[in-house]
Amino acid sequence: MARSVTVIPAKSRQTAARNSCKTETKKIRVAAYCRVSTDQEDQLHSFEAQVNYYTKYITDHENYEMAGIYADEGISGTNTKKREQFKRMIADCEAGKIDLVITKSISRFARNTQDCLEYSRRLKALGIGIFFEKENINTLDSTGELLFTILSSLAQDESRNISENCKWGIRTKFKKGEMHLNTYKFLGYDKDENGKLVVNREQAKTVRRIYREFLWGMSPAQIAQGLEDDNIPGCLGQTRWYKSTVYGILQNEKFMGDALLQKTYTADFLTKKQVKNNGEVTQVYIKDSHQAIIDKRQWNAVQEEIARQKKYVEDHMIGNYNYGTHPYPFSLRTFCGKCGQAYSRHSWASRGIIQWQCKGHRVNGKLSCTNPYIDNNDLEQAFIKAYNKLIAEDSDARQRWAVMKKSGTPLEQIRAEQMTELAGQGRMERFVPEIAQLVLHEAIVNGSGKFEFRFMDNSTIKI
Repeated sequence: MARSVTVIPAKSRQTAARNSCKTETKKIRVAAYCRVSTDQEDQLHSFEAQVNYYTKYITDHENYEMAGIYADEGISGTNTKKREQFKRMIADCEAGKIDLVITKSISRFARNTQDCLEYSRRLKALGIGIFFEKENINTLDSTGELLFTILSSLAQDESRNISENCKWGIRTKFKKGEMHLNTYKFLGYDKDENGKLVVNREQAKTVRRIYREFLWGMSPAQIAQGLEDDNIPGCLGQTRWYKSTVYGILQNEKFMGDALLQKTYTADFLTKKQVKNNGEVTQVYIKDSHQAIIDKRQWNAVQEEIARQKKYVEDHMIGNYNYGTHPYPFSLRTFCGKCGQAYSRHSWASRGIIQWQCKGHRVNGKLSCTNPYIDNNDLEQAFIKAYNKLIAEDSDARQRWAVMKKSGTPLEQIRAEQMTELAGQGRMERFVPEIAQLVLHEAIVNGSGKFEFRFMDNSTIKI
């Protein structure tokens, strides 16, 4: 008997589904994806138009069943990281809730070639097609694979061109002295109707407090703790402060009315990752670009103090300059006159004993440095004697302060003014940690009861 061969034409998933039930025609569950990349008013209008269009588009087709409108507003299409609606749509596809996805164009779906191919192939494996209206491509059609790959690459290149044009536009404005700043997380300033920086009076008080307290010897950690204790709100209204936040405020030139532009740049237009500009991109510095909160002398004095502390840490090979949120003025500032090692603080609270010991006292369990333990009270009393000698009316330091106030650096001028003010308050009768933290540069232990105190005005007094 001769063989009989019958060719059965292939059917799409949707056609097969319609024919699987003789008594009922199953509709295709269609979802639409919409996206606009900015939150500008004209773009949002386009966004609403897309939603309205696809709602009508799906309901006008008898064989279509609305499976949902998935819409991302103000989100870039270069990656899917922040596109929550897109990710929800893919999850619904994988859950079997969608048969077909419709979108305006490839660039609306994704501007990243890898994402385009990855998600289209993932859905194709599930029998779910993506129809791009503008390009008239259905990913379930075998003939559209090559064209889809080419066009998705073009969409990515378009995104790159847009990114480059935006960067060029911003940098051109920078060179003209036009600032492009976000005041959302910028303490002390708001923007007026013309986009110009204007001082926020209440927040400016906080900025001035931070600069003032730092120059009076407080560490960023102490300043942050003080702001928290006083319930002072930050730029977003939060009352939790961090020393890193305080440190950043102390180094921001915008508080003295200048502006350094292009501190960061976008390293990859796909990931939108911002990296610190270390000379890779041209920067622009604008003097007196807006109203200052901090005068230039004070700001420059703060930068000098930051540089001094950094050099101090490097010279003494210690981890940091300040210790915790409490004023321990001798911590990290007391050194052995014999071996050069730092003295560490040891406290026995139950016995009310605080002592200082050279870190080089024992090395590998063996006695190394013979400089003795120092009782904390002895160290404090020695400092009081040195300080009173420093501020005495017949001291050489007073003449030095007068010269510093006239011709010194910004930091020297402020230090001289502070020392003059403190001297006017008279002798120190009891130990005041805050004053010691401000005026003490370092203390050298040269033996039992022998100390050398070096002050911030470069004075040295031996006790």
